[in-house]
Amino acid sequence: MATSRTRILIDAGLSRRETFQRIVNIGEDPEKLDAILLTHEHSDHVAGLLPIGRKLHIPIYASRLTAQSIAWDNYSPNLETFQAGTSFTVGDIEVQSFSIPHDAVDPVGFTLRSQGVKIGIATDLGYLPDSIHFHLRGTHCLLLESNHDLDMLKVGPYPWSVKQRVMSRRGHLSNDVVSQFIQEHLDSSVATLMLGHLSEHNNHPEIVRLTAAQAIEGRRHAANLVVLDPGKQSEAFVY
Repeated sequence: MATSRTRILIDAGLSRRETFQRIVNIGEDPEKLDAILLTHEHSDHVAGLLPIGRKLHIPIYASRLTAQSIAWDNYSPNLETFQAGTSFTVGDIEVQSFSIPHDAVDPVGFTLRSQGVKIGIATDLGYLPDSIHFHLRGTHCLLLESNHDLDMLKVGPYPWSVKQRVMSRRGHLSNDVVSQFIQEHLDSSVATLMLGHLSEHNNHPEIVRLTAAQAIEGRRHAANLVVLDPGKQSEAFVY
């Protein structure tokens, strides 16, 4: 998220080179990032963290338990730790953290507010409890996980133990669960719904698009649906 004064990176799962190139591609300068916010410690969210941190020397915000679970490899980060569920401010952006159900040590989602706009980010979670519904109310732009198609997962290449993990209440959201959320709980304030964190083995962007579009059609309030294709950079959204 970026305002005229503040630029925040959420997670750092890509290499420093790829991350910086994607920031340049949307017309921003990676050297002007003000902070990095971490949702949890899994490698696909922190793989590029140390190279980026060493290069920029900017604050890294993480829950206390998440910070303790990362192998910093003799690097002394500029850490700002917080308790999951608390809020804090980065520049002119108000950040609210909230706990999410996932098999990490202390995973969180975020909402970010500035200049009357609220953005919600909730990926890597096994289900959507009422507490998350509460935090996502009033969002104008929402990034939500739509990780897997249940049928593809069941016949896919993963070992059964991994399939059980993905389907568990501390795993990942299926397309069907997301569709039900859209129909029953998606706030009318949401103008742009981004569905991401798609499994490359157990999902397909067109399946996600079809399932979510059908759910949106049944709502009184329409939302612009954007499906984030794995490995491809999305467009930038301006509010």
